[in-house]
Amino acid sequence: MAELLSLDFMRQALVAALLVGIAAPLVGVFLVQRRLSLIGDGMGHVALAGVAVGVLTGHAPVLTALLAAVGAAIAIEVIRGRGRTSGDIALAVMFYGGIAAGVVIIAKSPSSSPANLTAYLFGAITTANQNDLWVFAALTVVVLGTTWLLRPWLFAVANDEEYARASGLPVTGLNIALAILTAVTVVVSMRVVGLLLISALMIIPNAAAQLLGRSFRASVRWAVLVGVACSVGGVVTSYYAETPSGGTIVLLAIGVFVLAASLTAAVARLRAHQHRRAERHDHEHGPDCGHPVVVHGGHVDYVHDGHLHAAHEGHYDEHDPARHEANRHDGTHQESTFHETTQEAGR
Repeated sequence: MAELLSLDFMRQALVAALLVGIAAPLVGVFLVQRRLSLIGDGMGHVALAGVAVGVLTGHAPVLTALLAAVGAAIAIEVIRGRGRTSGDIALAVMFYGGIAAGVVIIAKSPSSSPANLTAYLFGAITTANQNDLWVFAALTVVVLGTTWLLRPWLFAVANDEEYARASGLPVTGLNIALAILTAVTVVVSMRVVGLLLISALMIIPNAAAQLLGRSFRASVRWAVLVGVACSVGGVVTSYYAETPSGGTIVLLAIGVFVLAASLTAAVARLRAHQHRRAERHDHEHGPDCGHPVVVHGGHVDYVHDGHLHAAHEGHYDEHDPARHEANRHDGTHQESTFHETTQEAGR
């Protein structure tokens, strides 16, 4: 590790990975909520055309890619806002046209090579220079600040756009803001994971976080933690394993998701085994049955011979008092969690 940190280009690579690991999941959480998981991939295609223009004209590819991606983001929301059935075709034409234009323009650049194209498509973090790092840092600060300020309204629109519109929220403006944030995140991440892989770093940490977190706020924290760990860990792993950084980062994120899914499934099976039926008895519990009543959340338990009995689908469940919270079998828990989550997002 000391050897890695002694190299200037690797220190810059680790800082860039840290920035991407923070920014990508913060934007991706709202894309996941809105079922727009692949929008970042499409913007990456358009950003490639901006990179190509920068390479051909001698301008900074990061800035020209940013202009192209932001323009595409605004166009996407205009097309989506019209709600026409041909909107998906228009988006497909835009995305595929962007990557095709990028390939053709880069091929016409006298200073281009296949390696240049590969670096932008799949990431080449060690090629990021000091100027790129400053631009990435500035764009990351913009993403963090905007996401923090707009999080209650972005969450409201992501969960129920029609209700948010009826409530008077500027839904179109918020949608455009989210699209621009996505475009900025794509540009920030293109040197780290590549334009074809950036969508994975936006989505996969959030997919894992939804399995690990019990509220919106907790899920966001888990997503950022997973994103940072996979980004920085992927760069370190790629250095020692001599593998491409972008692919290594994404594979690590997928590994974390698989691990989280396996753990949550195991916990669910363990809790299912704790679902015990009470021994059959002729006594029917009710308001006047004479047994002490324990009211908890959305259901009622009756204390019967030192046990907690709760009516459930034609029989009585026997609840362990020590695990009373974990063994709730009605929908109230999920509903209350949703309302608590909505309130947390607005704080």
